[in-house]
Order: sequence, then C-alpha cells, then structure tokens
Amino acid sequence: MSVLLALAFVCPACTSLATGPDWTGGGLETIGPARAAEREAVEERERQRIARLPTRIGARHILVMHQRSQQRPEDVTRTREEAKQKALECLRALRSGAAWASVVTECSDEPGAGDRGGDLGQFERGAMVKSFSDAAFELQINEISEVVETAYGFHIIQRTE
Repeated sequence: MSVLLALAFVCPACTSLATGPDWTGGGLETIGPARAAEREAVEERERQRIARLPTRIGARHILVMHQRSQQRPEDVTRTREEAKQKALECLRALRSGAAWASVVTECSDEPGAGDRGGDLGQFERGAMVKSFSDAAFELQINEISEVVETAYGFHIIQRTE
C-alpha cells in the first residue's frame, strides 16, 4: 500500500487511471460493439445468400490431375503447373465453342469421364469437396465455371440443372 501512495506522489497521472481516464466513452467502448454488429451483418448476408441457392443441382466436370492429386491414375505425371495450364487451355476451348464431349474426352483424367461426358448426376450441397461444391452451387444452369482447384486436381464445372 505504501508503494502505491509513493507512486501517486511521484506519478500523479497514474492515479487518474483509477478514477477513470478522460478518454473513456470512446475507443474500444465504441468501436467494439460497432465491429461486432458489422461482423453479424456480414454473417447474416452470407446466410441469406446461401439460403437463396438450391440445395440440390446437377453438374458435369472436366478434371485435370497432376502428380500430387489424390486418387490419380499412375499414368498422370504432369506437374501442378502443367495441369493448371492444361485446364486453362481446355476452358478456353470450351469458351471458344468447342463441344463439351470432345473436350472431356481430350482433357479429363477422371476414369470413365469420356464415356459419361463428365456427368456427375445430381448431388446435394456438401456432397463434394467444399471448393468444388461452392463453385458448382454458384453457377446458373448451363454456366461454366472458372478453373477450380481441389485436392483431386483442376476442375471445369458446368451446372446442368
């Protein structure tokens, strides 16, 4: 206690903290609740956006794999960069009017993709890996995605229904 009294005489400004600094009523007292309200508003907008999206869609895709892709066939030896370049070339071909079936046959490394045109059928949100699902559910019917990367490689997705 005597140490505190000694400090009060040596440092009179230190005692003002005990009675309340002149800056109270601002700073974190004002900014904290505003930031929390802003964060809640952003979260609510995201919940509303997701609620407007369908819960089940149909889609097809082209998968370009690389050496480190999960479940890749042994004959896939390209690097990640080479796979990304190939996927971008396939996307350019589609956007230039190439037929989906021919691009799937030429580009997709998924076993059996050429036979079924890359069709995945219908699936619910969350059935696929997150980045794939997020991209697929954002698409309009017949819209083609940008190149989407997952642990399986690079995908080009087209929503079919």
